[in-house]
Amino acid sequence: MEISVSPWRSAARTDIGKVRAGNEDAFLDLPDQGLWVVADGMGGHQNGALASRLIVENLAELPAEGGLEERVGRVRQCLHHLNRRLGQELTVTAERPDPVIGSTVVALLTDNERAACIWAGDSRCYLWRRGRLYQLSRDHSLVQQLIDENQLSPEEAARHPAAHALTRAVGASEHLVLDILEFDTYPGDTLLLCSDGLYQSLSPDALGAALNLPSTGMALQRLFDLALDGPARDNLSAVVIRR
Repeated sequence: MEISVSPWRSAARTDIGKVRAGNEDAFLDLPDQGLWVVADGMGGHQNGALASRLIVENLAELPAEGGLEERVGRVRQCLHHLNRRLGQELTVTAERPDPVIGSTVVALLTDNERAACIWAGDSRCYLWRRGRLYQLSRDHSLVQQLIDENQLSPEEAARHPAAHALTRAVGASEHLVLDILEFDTYPGDTLLLCSDGLYQSLSPDALGAALNLPSTGMALQRLFDLALDGPARDNLSAVVIRR
């Protein structure tokens, strides 16, 4: 009987931060299945925590067998189902009229040398490869849209009052549009999935320096030490994954 050992190592953590009363983030860390997720809930603590928890719990139950395309299809199907559920059933039974119950999601799937990143919202996926940091995901936010349309410079966008307004999230609208990026991976590649609470307080140089450390655990510890050294106004979540 052949036993396959995952070539991937990972470490994951979430923290409430210094300001929030509760944690609306959730994560999934399943290196043996080649699946990692960060979800950042929205709509008040109870609703946000429910939405992010539903995402990670449902994705954790998906079968791990099959090729990358098949598994990506399952993740998409699961997230579209949750989008309908959060948008319809849960909204109707909630105490307040028409509350928002939603969550960002960023998921990473790996299969041998191939990987796929799937996301909606502003939780991010970064790749550290051969001394360079790449942001693989593109924020689904009003500010990113304004930058893309050349209406704002990145510096102006950072100061924009609607900087955190999302244009996509699971549960936020009737039709969920997911972005998917497939790519080859190489030995030594390090990937980071994180909520906006983590990356907003760290410069790209600081992210890269942390991801360059010898182990995923050390990288994760450095990221949280740096983020919690700052104001940490939001919940913080991160998964560091290395091949």
